[in-house]
Amino acid sequence: MLKEGTVIGERYEVVGRIGSGGMADVYKAKDTKLNRFVAVKVMKPEFANDSSFISKFRREAQAAAGLANPNIVNVYDVGEDQGIYFIVMELVEGITLKEYIAKKGKLSVREATSIAIQVCMGLAAAHNQKIVHRDVKPQNIIISTDGKVKVTDFGIARAASSNTISANAMGSVHYSSPEQVRGGYSDARADIYSVGITLYEMVTGRVPFDGETTVAIAIKHLQDEMEPPTKFTPDLPVSLEQIIYKCTQKSVDRRYQSMDDVIADLKRSLMEPDGQFVQLTPLSDHAQTVMITEDDQAKIKAAKTPAAPPKKKEKAAPPEKKTYTSTEAARKGYEPDDDDDDDDDDDEGVISSGLEKAVTIGGFIVGALIICLLIYFIGKAAGLFPLGGRGESQSTSVSSGAESVASEQVEVPSILGMDEARALEEARKVGLGIKAQGEEPSEEYAAGLITRQDPQPGTAVDKNSTIYYFKSSGSDGVLLPNVVGSQLSEAEETLRDAGFTSIRVEEENDADEEVGIVLAMDPEEGSTVSTSETITLTVSAGPETDETVEIPNYRGMSEDYAREALEDRGLIVQVRRGKTSGIGYGEVIETRPAAGTEVPVGSTVTLIINDPDGEEDAGEDEDEEEDDRPGWTASAKLGEASNYTGGAYRLVLEQTVDGEKVTTELESGDTLTFPHQMEITGAAGVRNGYVVLYEETDSGETVRAQWPVTFTGN
Repeated sequence: MLKEGTVIGERYEVVGRIGSGGMADVYKAKDTKLNRFVAVKVMKPEFANDSSFISKFRREAQAAAGLANPNIVNVYDVGEDQGIYFIVMELVEGITLKEYIAKKGKLSVREATSIAIQVCMGLAAAHNQKIVHRDVKPQNIIISTDGKVKVTDFGIARAASSNTISANAMGSVHYSSPEQVRGGYSDARADIYSVGITLYEMVTGRVPFDGETTVAIAIKHLQDEMEPPTKFTPDLPVSLEQIIYKCTQKSVDRRYQSMDDVIADLKRSLMEPDGQFVQLTPLSDHAQTVMITEDDQAKIKAAKTPAAPPKKKEKAAPPEKKTYTSTEAARKGYEPDDDDDDDDDDDEGVISSGLEKAVTIGGFIVGALIICLLIYFIGKAAGLFPLGGRGESQSTSVSSGAESVASEQVEVPSILGMDEARALEEARKVGLGIKAQGEEPSEEYAAGLITRQDPQPGTAVDKNSTIYYFKSSGSDGVLLPNVVGSQLSEAEETLRDAGFTSIRVEEENDADEEVGIVLAMDPEEGSTVSTSETITLTVSAGPETDETVEIPNYRGMSEDYAREALEDRGLIVQVRRGKTSGIGYGEVIETRPAAGTEVPVGSTVTLIINDPDGEEDAGEDEDEEEDDRPGWTASAKLGEASNYTGGAYRLVLEQTVDGEKVTTELESGDTLTFPHQMEITGAAGVRNGYVVLYEETDSGETVRAQWPVTFTGN
């Protein structure tokens, strides 16, 4: 074990030990040349004289060094210093997926899917470079503090080739593929199997195969079927369960054939959780033994078995020929003998006379049908076959029965104010169907009754068309639930479930309540209000403090992970739904204020989550829709500015409007005291800005501090 302060390779100063693996220790170190922290993986002394371990250690560096991907831990350097073999890697602050699963028990479906997608993206990059990891497991997957998922430890990775035999390269047996534990050929599909086992553990909190010894576990991988993940997680979506099954097939040919295919199905599962789109290759007859019945045996015995071709020899005199009736022939397994010239044909292997007759008769029948159809259509075109026996009164414009049905139109009845059963009955009377499109509040119609329809009553439509309708969810006024004492994120979810969509958050310092706890609501709980009314929640910002934190970049991470991480930083989290392309549903589009912003502890941060029902292109476009409003306001509380010396000051609002920086003078004076409360009006439709403090000095105005401000529309 290296001591703190040890310098490796005349460059990397050891700061502390991070962890230990089977053949190496990992240290946090400072790169003295580039002035940054790195992770240094050092081979344990007991393996330093073993050439096979040294080769394996170097192979890890070579395998990972050529991979540049956000989901793979970068390798910066590799070297040897006085018998110390080391690899210098990107320092990822966070925890392993194994620790994260242990902490949470099991992960939510969206979170597990999001993590699995990022793992697969990293492995796909490796596979594209012909590198197979072969030791994929939660211990080798790191979740950083900013929410990024990274694959590490390519210690037993090798280039995929026909020589990739895994006899000495089996990873953790709980996650190893059957071909790895068998010691046979393994390729990228071995990693797919390990990903499936890892995904199983994420959603169930346990591995599918376990035992007292590694041999027992290996045998289970080869022989046993895993218990369905729904046994431990009953609400697991069908699509995700099928993905796990396909990844963990014992036969490599029945698994996904590439990581790209796994990624595509994982992303689709977020949009269609109960979709049946995963194609599992069935086993032929499920590999079951087929029992032959006595009837089957009799049919087999009765079947005519063709004899082997006879050897060429002088033709002997033909034996006495026997003839059979059709019944006798069938009983004995022969064809009825109708032709005395069959012997030579049999010798040449031609088709039996019975089959020839069947083909001939079939040809006559098909020909007769074609002739009859021709006569009918020619006669119909000549007017020889009047339809329905009506002669001249029959319409001659109709060319077929199908066109007649298609051209028939009916009048749409009114189904307004009816329940669904009666509406269906009325629609069927005129040959139409109905289909629900959703619910909406209504003061005119009671809950369950139809409020509007399309097409409108009286419209002429083709028969067998569909009437689309909305039904009433009842009066718009609902009982306001009590959310006081809840975390803001939970309170918002409760209010949205009750139908409220406009929620405003106000912060208030409170030393007795944790950050993010709802202190009060307006209107008060128990009130009957319209779901369109704005609900104002007063939320605890914790005790007054000058401490600030930086908002990490959570784009692409799951909602649960980002919310918990922000709350752990002492921030209030508000969730809104948007819709964009490029990331999965349930993942973070952006934060407001933006990632990288320094905000006071207790500030509100809004997570914009990608949702199929969210507003299109949430973010800039959403704000542009409200640009016609007269101005947006904010209540700002400016905390202590440590650089301010008490001189003459000027406060300025800085915002970005239509891509340009706009400055607005707020106030000025001889001296500024803290905390400083102020009401600010910003540009219409612009949600974010900064209050900048300038102080007069001998050299002119100097920026002393800035505070982020979030505006709301009027």
